[in-house]
Amino acid sequence: MADNNQLHEEEAEIIYIPDDEGNDEAFEVIMRFELDDGTDRKYIMVVPAEDDGDEEQEVFAFRYEEENDDIQLFPIEDPAEWDMVEETFNTLIGEFDEAEGDKA
Repeated sequence: MADNNQLHEEEAEIIYIPDDEGNDEAFEVIMRFELDDGTDRKYIMVVPAEDDGDEEQEVFAFRYEEENDDIQLFPIEDPAEWDMVEETFNTLIGEFDEAEGDKA
């Protein structure tokens, strides 16, 4: 049972994204995935790291590329691409919720 507790206590992955004024804002990575569409595109879902815990947080999605330890983020501007990312995210969250329900 100690192993399950360790999984829930993993340290969150934090990335910093500059805002419009160039100030770095901390975001917690909640998910990374690739679409099975043959494009090799990678996506990352993040939420603001400063969580008050009371309200649902807005989830931000980006396409990303990695080079060494650097991550370059790209906004998702194409509506069709956004629809695919949103559908994949919702499916993965649904599967995660089902798995968590099975453990309870």
